[in-house]
Amino acid sequence: MENVLRFVALAAGLIIGLGAVGACIGIGIMGSKYLEAAARQPELMNELQTKMFLLAGLIDAAFLIGVGIAMMFAFANPFVLK
Repeated sequence: MENVLRFVALAAGLIIGLGAVGACIGIGIMGSKYLEAAARQPELMNELQTKMFLLAGLIDAAFLIGVGIAMMFAFANPFVLK
């Protein structure tokens, strides 16, 4: 039983940590591509900015869903038999 709790804590940490790393890398790449595109065609800057912020919200939403799943496993663990 105690081993299960150790693995759940490890899994929750991995879910949150890897999700955060992935979201940060994704938003960083997207931001750099936005700056490149805005430098090439400044007249499209407003349209590109709107799309960039929409995608940044979707990337963050995916990360927060992972955090929610990790918190579910940490606090209402379905794998622990009572």
